[in-house]
Amino acid sequence: MKKIFCFMPLLMLMLSIVGHAQTGLSVTPPRVYFTVAPGESQRQKITVSNVSKTSTLDLSISLNDWSYDEKGNNLIHNAGSTPTSCAKWVAILPSSFFSLAPGEHRDIEVQLAPPANLKDSIAVHTAMLYVSQLNPVDDVSQKGTNIKVAVRTGIKLYQRLPISRNANLDIENFAKVKEELVLKFANIGNVWADGTASCELLNRQTGKKTTLKDIIFYSLPGNKRDIYFTLPQALEKGEYVASAVLNYGDDATVKLAELEFKHE
Repeated sequence: MKKIFCFMPLLMLMLSIVGHAQTGLSVTPPRVYFTVAPGESQRQKITVSNVSKTSTLDLSISLNDWSYDEKGNNLIHNAGSTPTSCAKWVAILPSSFFSLAPGEHRDIEVQLAPPANLKDSIAVHTAMLYVSQLNPVDDVSQKGTNIKVAVRTGIKLYQRLPISRNANLDIENFAKVKEELVLKFANIGNVWADGTASCELLNRQTGKKTTLKDIIFYSLPGNKRDIYFTLPQALEKGEYVASAVLNYGDDATVKLAELEFKHE
């Protein structure tokens, strides 16, 4: 049976563990990008660091698939189980098992090689690379119970073909749902599109403007995304015009949407 589950942001998980036990793990960068054609290979380096001052870490590297849901949450899947997976194309050099002394760091090479007979039309393939501790350390819980603690952190891998980039988002709907404004858009380009969604309200009676909190988003080709802007509790009653902006891509492309609504 295919396993799918949401995961806690890895940095948050790592920090909560480090706060109790004298162990810690850092992997950088958080995302690695490959531009490589079928039948070819490309290598990128990641740095794995043992931030503990006392504990040696025995580590292993593994791979999973991942995807986004419509709210932008990460979903984790078994390696090779999704159409967009590149997990089976990844090799870890020189080894996926190693140890780090306290304070030590090591550069690891990640090689990605799409098969020469690859015929799918998918623009971007992805995988999640996990670095996991194999030797849990002793610790005590907040209730005084003896426990074993291990850390795990991960980075996202992206592969695209060496063709012209076309980062393109299409706004499909902008509507008010209860006390939220929902902006729906789709990634119709051939590459990942990351950016910021912002929204400003104009009270048509008073002319007062209210700026809502910006929302950072990430998307892959074919993704549909729902962005939720929460209306302030103290927002005055009246007729409003909401202007939403998607700002994304290396060229700072902007897409706009407007909505008229009554707040009662």
